[in-house]
Amino acid sequence: MVILWVMLAYLVLYLVRVILGPSIWDRLLGLSLISTKVLLIAVLYASYYDTAYILDIALVGALLGFIGIIFTALFLMGRMKGGK
Repeated sequence: MVILWVMLAYLVLYLVRVILGPSIWDRLLGLSLISTKVLLIAVLYASYYDTAYILDIALVGALLGFIGIIFTALFLMGRMKGGK
């Protein structure tokens, strides 16, 4: 259970990165790291308490987080180039 507290501490550090990031890309990276840590916490919780359905939820969350980060990056690249 100590590792869960360590992961929560990392979440706070990444949240600071999102808030104080000097560029939008640093903030996007911080959001990606936050979603990764939340999924890691869910997987650790599921393995500790032996609940398999949380692993399914974590898998769907990982897919949605990945797609969300990709689309956000594409949107930001389009805005920076003055596109659509």
